[in-house]
Amino acid sequence: MQVVTLITTPTERNLDAALVDNLRNAWGGGDAHWLAIDEAAEFAIPSVPDNRWEVWADLQNACVDLVIQPHEGRRKKMLLADMDSTMIRQECIDELAAEAGVGPRVADITARAMNGALDFEEALIERVGLLKDLPVGMIDQVLDERITHMPGGYELVQTMKAHGAYAALVSGGFTAFTSRVASTLGFDENRANTLLSENGKLTGDVGRPILGKAAKVEALQDITSRLGLKAADVLAVGDGANDLGMLKLAGTGVALHAKPTVQAECDIRINHGDLTALLFLQGYGRDEFVT
Repeated sequence: MQVVTLITTPTERNLDAALVDNLRNAWGGGDAHWLAIDEAAEFAIPSVPDNRWEVWADLQNACVDLVIQPHEGRRKKMLLADMDSTMIRQECIDELAAEAGVGPRVADITARAMNGALDFEEALIERVGLLKDLPVGMIDQVLDERITHMPGGYELVQTMKAHGAYAALVSGGFTAFTSRVASTLGFDENRANTLLSENGKLTGDVGRPILGKAAKVEALQDITSRLGLKAADVLAVGDGANDLGMLKLAGTGVALHAKPTVQAECDIRINHGDLTALLFLQGYGRDEFVT
């Protein structure tokens, strides 16, 4: 048995009941269940329809995300999340670069790396090199003035934890950022790269080994092994090419507002919903969210 979930932008909340019913009837689905009025609904179907992606494309034009997944086992026991452009709206290295006066150059490298056009580790080393001599105190200033959380992140973490899940933040960014983001949102642990400093200034280098695509997969394997879980128990979310390994290994891998090259390789794509969409995918109704 498969479950179809339809989710629209939470600020607009304009999911049309007629659209839900028409699609349910076309696919021979069961009764529609509203997870949030005018925002998210689901219904069961016997199998994945042949025209799945044609319908997905049409619904994207209507600002509606369509996800089809097995009904059994969709409520996960672990959340594994990327940070930059996933749990926060920004790329932390780009924000540091803006303060260092090399913003456009670093942002260009970041964009190409996240699209998979550049090797992640080489791109990280090059970008960090451009931050040499930036005062360490600038990190806290960037956190205070430039970093904002992605909507729905707190609800996602806290609701899953309230139902016994474990939450890990794993980033190709930096521990100076993940530690605060993880603490604020309630993650159980965080892993990231370490910016090296000396005499109160960044050295322009990063600690080794560098946490990249392979390290995110290793984190999934390590944490699930430690907790006695399986990869199938994990909901992973990310947006960049360095997230693909963990997204493909996890039981549910969600490409959230992801780069086109990432979306092309993921069956679960959220482009219009916020992070609470990941709760709807697991069958949680909005009245069950921890806020």
